[in-house]
Amino acid sequence: MAVYGYARVSTTDQDLTVQQDALKASGCEIIRSEKVSGSSRQGRDELKTLLEFVRTGDVLCVVRLDRLGRSIKDLFDIVAELEERGVGLRVIEQPVDTTTASGRAFLGMLSVFSEFETNLRRERQLEGIAKAKERGVYKGRKPSIDANQVRRLKSAGMGASQIANEMGCGRASVYRLLSS
Repeated sequence: MAVYGYARVSTTDQDLTVQQDALKASGCEIIRSEKVSGSSRQGRDELKTLLEFVRTGDVLCVVRLDRLGRSIKDLFDIVAELEERGVGLRVIEQPVDTTTASGRAFLGMLSVFSEFETNLRRERQLEGIAKAKERGVYKGRKPSIDANQVRRLKSAGMGASQIANEMGCGRASVYRLLSS
């Protein structure tokens, strides 16, 4: 039996050290870490690697349940996949042990609250953006393509594909800028 750790933060400016230290202290032999959103499994290559690698009798360990998944469906899909393969799940900061009925029940309750917290955070963020827009403070993301440069290249006779290659962007972006 091996104990594997998984650490995740949502953004590149967040630090994984606290999670990695906790996983090491709890006996994890191998720790996989990544900086990617947990709202879906897409792009979570380290988690995918771990899920492919663990074997019957192994234990997957995370610091908190929300590090494994943010939506109830995704979380339960992961847990079901682990159970199918005979792999246990241990959560350091929460008393989750998927090998017991009470541990599975607690897991269900935690996942409901985790998703609830995520939805509340999203609502607060959207409210903040709406208020900032009302005050004229929030203008959205800054343009990543110089619209004037696109127009200059177009007037110089370049086509959309050539402009996109020159500017390092997609053709759709070029068309969108030219039509505005």
